[in-house]
Amino acid sequence: MEQSSPWGPLGRARSGVVRLAYDRLLQGADGEPLLLVTGLGASRRWFPDGLCRELAAHGFAVARYDQRDGGESTHLPSVSRRSPLSALLRGRGEAYTAEDVADDAIAVLDALGWESAHLFGVSLGGAVAQRVALRHPGRVRSLTSMAAVPGDVAGLRSLRFLRPATLARFARLRFPDTPEGDVEAGVAVARLLASPARPFDEAAARRTAALNADGGLRNGQTQSRQIGAQWHGPGMERIAVPTLVLHGEDDPLVRPSAARALAARVPGARLALLPRTGHELPEEAWHRIAAELRRTADTSAA
Repeated sequence: MEQSSPWGPLGRARSGVVRLAYDRLLQGADGEPLLLVTGLGASRRWFPDGLCRELAAHGFAVARYDQRDGGESTHLPSVSRRSPLSALLRGRGEAYTAEDVADDAIAVLDALGWESAHLFGVSLGGAVAQRVALRHPGRVRSLTSMAAVPGDVAGLRSLRFLRPATLARFARLRFPDTPEGDVEAGVAVARLLASPARPFDEAAARRTAALNADGGLRNGQTQSRQIGAQWHGPGMERIAVPTLVLHGEDDPLVRPSAARALAARVPGARLALLPRTGHELPEEAWHRIAAELRRTADTSAA
């Protein structure tokens, strides 16, 4: 028997010319608003349903959305043929700014009818969430940034927080523009980002990739536009909401030093390192992640 989706109907928020796809978890709808912000090239569906249910069990009303150039949201026209790595190192984007991307999150909050919300961003989504907290502090109850570099670091300065060997492996990945290619891309990326402390479960990764196949993880042009969006606002020292910085101890892409640097710069931020966790959201970390977010949200309420 086919299981019904735990998510409500698809919504569309408008941010300028961009339409942003979002939905809400049916469980825990009366909890505290929590908006999930996804990473580079990934759709909102890459947040595991099990983690979202765990967050709901900890008192959150969970919503997620696709960033511009991702998932079912608007994809912008190509403005260059640069690779994501080249776009990152140049430190200059032509398609849109990081301020535009931060405003997208607020457009989603407006569409949800939420005056404010807790934010949980992972990878590039963590940097986006940091910027939302700076640009729209009155709309953010608390901030959780996971597996991310400080949101005001760009270009060559970001290299000290990244692992070159993993970047090189990413640059060599090539997959056909087919549904099968989307699945293979999802499996390959999951393998690259997993913690070496746990056996890699290829069968589980393939099932997840098959459910989430949409081309975002192999589309270098959309990723280049996302990662090339540059921030022109204040530094992370100006974040004034309760902040949690999460990071996998075994992250093969972003060094834990990025989390330590961010936590040191944000006033009052709390750092939590997750054992046996890479650049990912593994099931064994779900309860700890939800509990840490709950603790931070309680700080906000106090």
